[in-house]
Amino acid sequence: MKPLLLVVAPYYQAISEMLVSGATRAIYAAERTAEMIAVPGALEIAGAIAMAAKSERYAAYVALGCVIRGETTHYEIVSNESARALQDLAIHKHLPIGNGILTVESMAQATARADTTQGDKGGEAAKAALRMLAIAHVFGLEHS
Repeated sequence: MKPLLLVVAPYYQAISEMLVSGATRAIYAAERTAEMIAVPGALEIAGAIAMAAKSERYAAYVALGCVIRGETTHYEIVSNESARALQDLAIHKHLPIGNGILTVESMAQATARADTTQGDKGGEAAKAALRMLAIAHVFGLEHS
């Protein structure tokens, strides 16, 4: 059985660690395994998933990171384009992907969403990837 790949942008390390913790817990609870790779930022997550998909080594993908609004329009670009790129991969390459890239206003919001005892968005993203993998099997798209 192929592992899932966690693609993590660890710019906010404490947030990333919580997201990874939640995701790995959900994956192990589903009796699956995971590998992890770090990328420079949220915009690079989709590119790494595209490269990994070419290897056919992974069953599904979990995108994990955090974008906190700042004083410029950079937040909108990163938030929108990272989500769009993941959707493009899911739609055009038929990849099972769970999107756990947080887009928030503050570190407090990020913490509340990433913490495994509160929002557990990492766990939710892993569960979404696993569910999309199950749906792929329904349609005969083998990722295993």
